[in-house]
Amino acid sequence: MTGGPSDPVVLAVDSAGLGCSVVVASGAAVLSAEQDTAIYGQAEKLVPMVASVMRRAGLPASALDVIGVTVGPRSFTGIRIGLSAARGIAQVNGARLIGVTCFEAVAASLPKRSLRTGFVLIALESRREDLFVQLFDHARVAIEGPTAIMPTALNGMLNKVIGAAPLLLAGDAAQRAASNLDRRSDTIVAEGSAPNAAGVLRAVLCRWPSPAQAAGPMPLYLRPPAVTLSKLGLRIER
Repeated sequence: MTGGPSDPVVLAVDSAGLGCSVVVASGAAVLSAEQDTAIYGQAEKLVPMVASVMRRAGLPASALDVIGVTVGPRSFTGIRIGLSAARGIAQVNGARLIGVTCFEAVAASLPKRSLRTGFVLIALESRREDLFVQLFDHARVAIEGPTAIMPTALNGMLNKVIGAAPLLLAGDAAQRAASNLDRRSDTIVAEGSAPNAAGVLRAVLCRWPSPAQAAGPMPLYLRPPAVTLSKLGLRIER
């Protein structure tokens, strides 16, 4: 699939999880991309990464039609960094701003052939014992709201909602979720399906060119932050 004259120029950003990633594309045609997997340092790295991908794509910031950004759930600090940067870029350049949940970014990245039947459970790491999860049908439509849940409670939730129906597990906590489920004959784990800017791009294109929402994107938090004090007395939120 390649970009055409009517395709939007999209900057997609993800800094909500571990590391950060940036993609600039014309429609679905990726022009430039960059990823950093370091757990910390998004505040210092994200804006230079955006400048780098725009430069390699040969585009000025004024060429952007849409800014897509993950709104959570994941790292409280990472979510705020991404939203702040995306809002600033959108405001300065008059681009439309679209917020995408990490669940939507994963769902949009899954191959269509893997979604013919059954359901999709997207499980994301929370940096605690619990998991962030959301259940989708085979058409990538959410059938349950996102929630934080202990892995040992997954069986009860799934049995209540989908019974023994076929299930695809995706997200960076898919393996941990699978290890806590009863054996099912039709359960598949999607490898390498962590949320990233490429998934944000695909989710954004699924919404384009639907009307913009009156309210801007808001962060998605599923529980209060874990606040600790560093040796310097600084508050650290995760």
